[in-house]
Amino acid sequence: MKPVALETGEPSRAPPQIHKRNKGISILDLVLRAVAIVATLASAVAMGTTNETLPIFNQFIQVKAQYNDLPTFTFFVIVNSVVCFYLVVSLPMSIFHIVRSGARISRVILIFLDSVMLALLTVGAAAAAAIVYLAHKGNASANWLAICQQFNSFCDRVSESLIGSFGAILGFIVLILLSAIALCRRP
Repeated sequence: MKPVALETGEPSRAPPQIHKRNKGISILDLVLRAVAIVATLASAVAMGTTNETLPIFNQFIQVKAQYNDLPTFTFFVIVNSVVCFYLVVSLPMSIFHIVRSGARISRVILIFLDSVMLALLTVGAAAAAAIVYLAHKGNASANWLAICQQFNSFCDRVSESLIGSFGAILGFIVLILLSAIALCRRP
């Protein structure tokens, strides 16, 4: 077979296999976004509704632990809420990529915004994880006591909320890789 030169201005057609693969990647992208929405929303709700009250000496003196006692946990709730909102707003773009699997500019924009959200989510989850670690282990040199022996329910719920956030972080990493693969497969 002799190669045929394209005329100037004639669009090149991608082979159908690449469009099918990109469509599959786009469907996986949509599913991962939906899973990340659930994970970030669950993390924000779990952390935002965490509180525990313990009686000290008698029922009249009580100590209460709430997520908003620590600014790091408040930041964690805000970050997860912002990322969840972003994921909901990005769903139409993901659906657009299913319909138009050859779109490039919107994928590049999505990679950039996904990277920003990944960084934001990582910062919030890492900061909250550091506080959770201190709550479980304490720090003798800083005179920080481990409070999880007293506030078991509080610490368990805070730790569980971190799981969803770190799961969403892994989801974002896969989303970015999938978008990069879809961009590379386009001829």
